[in-house]
Amino acid sequence: MAASKKKVVRKARKGDGVRQVAAIPFRLNEHSDVEVMLVTSRTTRRFIVPKGWPMKGKSGRKAATVEAQEEAGVLGKTLKQPAGTYCYWKRLANRFVRVDVVVYLLEVTEELADWQEARRRQRAWLAPADAALLIDEPDLSTLVRNIRIAELEHNPKKQSPAFGKDPAQ
Repeated sequence: MAASKKKVVRKARKGDGVRQVAAIPFRLNEHSDVEVMLVTSRTTRRFIVPKGWPMKGKSGRKAATVEAQEEAGVLGKTLKQPAGTYCYWKRLANRFVRVDVVVYLLEVTEELADWQEARRRQRAWLAPADAALLIDEPDLSTLVRNIRIAELEHNPKKQSPAFGKDPAQ
């Protein structure tokens, strides 16, 4: 982790963009309503989505899948196309850097009872609107609030989530 932070500081000083990848784990509950999983951050205990630095030799999608397993203890299928992006200010030892985050949706198929960061994080399944209220980053909050499974109504066998306005509105 220290090496990653050093690399981030070097990139920020050079004016290069700093980016991360994130996963929004989701599932359908017994009423076929979408629920998303949030986890607490290790230091501030704020609710966030699993996220981390890009991994050498792995696509953004694969890195987001690994972060979801490590930070939230969930396994599943990460959708190929990013669901969106958001940015936030990351606190480092003596400065803040702007981080652009590419977000992927992860359809959860298994929730692990024990996982790598289980002792350092809490996780919660919430309706997207409730989850959005708990997230401090405005752009991420909007992404989470607007999660929809648009095609479910037209094709019950296909459960492909999408972000955006509800077509009924």
